[in-house]
This record gives sequence, structure tokens and C-alpha cells, in this order.
Amino acid sequence: MFYVTTAIDYPNGKPHIGHAYEKILADVLTRYQRLKGAESYFLTGVDQHGQKMVKTAEAEGVNVATLTKRNTKRFIRLWEKLGVKYDGWAETTDERHKSCVQAILGKLEKEGALYKKSYAGFYSVRQEQFLTDRDRNDHGDFGEEWGEVIEIEEENWYFKLSDHAEWLRSTVANDDLKIIPKFRKNEVLNAIERAGDTDLCIPRPKER
Repeated sequence: MFYVTTAIDYPNGKPHIGHAYEKILADVLTRYQRLKGAESYFLTGVDQHGQKMVKTAEAEGVNVATLTKRNTKRFIRLWEKLGVKYDGWAETTDERHKSCVQAILGKLEKEGALYKKSYAGFYSVRQEQFLTDRDRNDHGDFGEEWGEVIEIEEENWYFKLSDHAEWLRSTVANDDLKIIPKFRKNEVLNAIERAGDTDLCIPRPKER
């Protein structure tokens, strides 16, 4: 199976040329693989949760559900207009998505792969991730690529990524899990290296 996936876009605004560029490339790649006789699957969709959605809804004076429904339709219409043919469509408000996430987290908790702890640090609203000193630039600041950065303290659930870091690194490095193009593979390896023995914060509070 040749699997093609894209970012799942935030529908906090209208789709733009960057969204279209990525989806067209994915569509072309999927079609090319099928012409070669490869069984292929193209997945895309939208991430309808997050602080971006809440802030945009507040700025427009509408509720989040209204904003989500309206802008999700805009993305779907654009892909239809551009002839982007995906096999799977993912929405984070979909019951299928919710039940899948709940099942996976439940399994991980039973296996002892999750734990809860308090954390204080800096959080990128744009990238929706916690930042460390490794993410600072040469001037000691968090660069523009992180967008708005806020300092927060909260209790959250963590996945014991450190227990699997070496397996994950070797699996990607040896192409047992093949990632293309090569520079994306290198990005993943660099991310694993940067993470070190850090575990992965997996959920976020409802307000975010």
C-alpha cells in the first residue's frame, strides 16, 4: 500500500494557495502511483479543534460550531473545484475519529504507556505544542515561525516516547518505515534526536 497523507488544515479561515499547493501535489503523487499499478490511499481533512478556532470564532462573533461548519464546506468545495480526489476525509469532530482516539488512548493507558504530570513552560498557539530552549533562536528568542507564544502551567497526560525512541529512530533510519521525500525523513530523524529522553504531551485542555 502506498499511503499519501497531508496536513489536516485548520478551518479557522478560507483555504489559500498553500493549502491548494499541498493537496494538488498529493493528488498528483497518488495518481502517478496508481498509473504504475500501486495500490494507493490518499487521506486529507480538517482539524476542527484548537485555540485558533476559538479565537477566530470570538473575533467574528459566532460560535465555534458555526465557524467550523462554514469553513469546512469551503475546503471541500475547493477540492471538488480543483479535481482533488481523496480516498479518505478526516474531521476531528467526526464520531469515527473520536472513537478511534479513545480506543487507542485506552489501550495505551492499560499498557502503562501513559502518565500524568504537571508542566510549566512556553506554548506556541500556532503550532499547538510546548517549546523548549532548543526551539529558541540564536538571540535566545522564539522566532516568528512559532507565532504567539504564551507561558502556561497545567496538568496533562504524557506518552512514554522515551521508551521507544531508539526503536523509532532505527525503524525510520533503516527504512523499515519508509518516508519520502528524503528531506522529510531527515526532518523526522532530527525531531527524534531533538526530543532526546523527553516524553510526548498528547492531549490538551478543552479550552485549547
